[in-house]
Amino acid sequence: MTTLCYAKKTCSIGVHVLMEEIGSPYDLRIVDLSKGEQKTPEYKAINPKGKVAALVRQDGSVLTEFSAIAMWLSMTNPDKKLMPTDLEGIVRTIEVLDFIVGTVHMLSWRMWRRPDVYSDNPAGQEVLKTRGKAAMLDALDLVDTQLRGKDYLMGDFSVADAALYYNEFWAVDVAGWNLPKNVQAHYQRMKARPSVQASREIEGVT
Repeated sequence: MTTLCYAKKTCSIGVHVLMEEIGSPYDLRIVDLSKGEQKTPEYKAINPKGKVAALVRQDGSVLTEFSAIAMWLSMTNPDKKLMPTDLEGIVRTIEVLDFIVGTVHMLSWRMWRRPDVYSDNPAGQEVLKTRGKAAMLDALDLVDTQLRGKDYLMGDFSVADAALYYNEFWAVDVAGWNLPKNVQAHYQRMKARPSVQASREIEGVT
């Protein structure tokens, strides 16, 4: 059985959604970031990067990074149709997945959420937060155009939607921002999916 090492309100919630979409039995191991458990020798033996998510597979090997985990889950569960099967669909899914993880999350949200990583100066941190919010909303405007006339990013649900979901969760439920129209509709659609409802219940999200 695979084990998902996750922390509440982190990008690992997107992987959790994918695990629920697949529907196979799995274990959950919570990593309490507030207690610094990601830095302990015990957890670093699993993921030396000291981050979540980490997926411990049945053979004991470990996968890290959202995109790698999402791709592995989709390719090992083809019946769940978490990825398109045609070449163009695959590369377009990877394209939007990379943009969401690399730009919406890492470049933009992290700047807003963790300005202390980049500056020790309180005034500088406020500037970074302002820039991070603007960058994230600008990036979501681009995502909004891709969702025009579609329920999901690739038309049908895919791993890219799970990535977008965790960013939507952050923007709305953590930061309290307003999302672009199509992105907001996507977020509501995601929250109606049984996989998202199950993951939110397990993680205690109302």
